[in-house]
Formats: sequence, structure tokens, C-alpha cells
Amino acid sequence: MAKRVDTSKTYQSTPRTSKFDRINRPSASNKKGGSFRNVMRFLGKVLLYVWISTIVAIVLLKFIPVYFTPTMAARKIDALLAGEPSKIHSQWTPYKEIDRNCALAVIASEDQVFPDHMGFDFKSMWQAVNNNMKGKRIKGASTISQQVAKNVFLWQDRSYLRKGLEVYFTLMIELVWGKKRILEVYLNVAETGKMTFGMEEACRRFYNHSASEVSTTEAARIAACLPNPIRFSVANPSGYIMKRTQAIKRQMSGLGGKKYLYKID
Repeated sequence: MAKRVDTSKTYQSTPRTSKFDRINRPSASNKKGGSFRNVMRFLGKVLLYVWISTIVAIVLLKFIPVYFTPTMAARKIDALLAGEPSKIHSQWTPYKEIDRNCALAVIASEDQVFPDHMGFDFKSMWQAVNNNMKGKRIKGASTISQQVAKNVFLWQDRSYLRKGLEVYFTLMIELVWGKKRILEVYLNVAETGKMTFGMEEACRRFYNHSASEVSTTEAARIAACLPNPIRFSVANPSGYIMKRTQAIKRQMSGLGGKKYLYKID
């Protein structure tokens, strides 16, 4: 008897993949590569936006007063955490309303080649490196421009990241602001005492008058305290500050007095 064949069963053949399908199908390595490219693309956009924001900030601050800085914020936070008075004493004053003795004193004390460099005093920097290598007392070589860049845009520490950003901001404010604006900002944001910033507020707190009329001695004494205005006092100067005040006065005279500022004005 012949065996019956069940024709009701259907057979499905396994679909064959073409070489084109194998080529177009993403592999695991391609997926990883695509993810990496997406991450890098995202980071690139973030860096671009950050860079654009710095340009906008630099341009805006060329024209508007700098009322508050990261340094002021840090001092306020430290005071709050310590349970001490946290009021910031600062009053923006245009350059033309600040006695020229103040400008001359800070230049004589902090950066005597300020009108001539493009943000960096390489001679002083090299001397500082040599002193460091010889184990001598380290003396700062930051110019007024560098100090403004740090005080206005950055935080207070000695990391390589902060130093690198300081170079960028220093070059930018030199190019965009110019010397007169840099000096004006410095005279308003430099720390001149405990919770005190700027020449105007320093004169009011320590001398009981504005910064519009400041004697050579008064300006030199404020400048003498600038390296460490929390440790040194303008109101109660130590013997060291008094000696430094006299040295700054001699340097102010050696620069040619207020005529030296014609390079900036």
C-alpha cells in the first residue's frame, strides 16, 4: 500500500541575507564609534558656547561697572561660614574721579612696566622662576592685567587650569579693554582690606574721605598692603608697611610722578 504524503504541512525556508544587508547592518564597533563621536560633538558645542559667553562677558565689562567679583563672593562665603560680618565694602568709582596718586602708587608697587607690556612681564617671571629654583623667597610676578583677569573672571588658587585660563583672559582684556580700562577696574576691585575692595572704599574706611583727593603717602600705604590686605592693615600699619610705604613713594617719584600716567591717559 502506498504511503500517503501529508501535503497540509507548509515549509518556511530561512530567509537568505544578501551581501548588501550584511554591509548595511551596523556592527558593535560602529555603534561604539558613533557614540564616541556624538559625545565629542556635544563637548565641542559646550566648549563653543562657553567660549562665546566669555567673549560676550569681556565685551560687556569693557563698558559696564564691575560691581561684584568671584573674590568678593569667596570672602563673603568664608565670613558667613566663620560667623563673622559678611558685608562687602565696595563702591565703583570712575577712573577720572580717582586721584592719580592711587593709580601711580599701585603701578609703582605692583607693575612698573604696566603701560609697556601686553599683559605679561616676562623679565619678572623669569626672575621669579630663578628665585624658586635657588630656594629663595618666592616673589609674585603677576602684572596688574593678570590680577584683574584673575579677580574678575576666575577663582583664587594656584592650579594649572586656573593659570591657563588666566593667560587667556589676560590677553583678551589687553586686546579688548586697553590699559586705561584695566587700571580702572583694578582700582575698583583690588582687595584693599578685610571685606574691603577698591580705592574709594579703602579711602572712606581708613582715611575718612573719598579717593578724589589722596596724598602720596596715603596712596602708597594702601599699595603697600596690596600683596596681603588681610594680613596687613592700612589703618594700623606695621613697621614693615611703613618702610614699604616710603619705598613705594620713592619709586613713584622715580617713575616721574603723575606724568608717568600720560602713557595710559
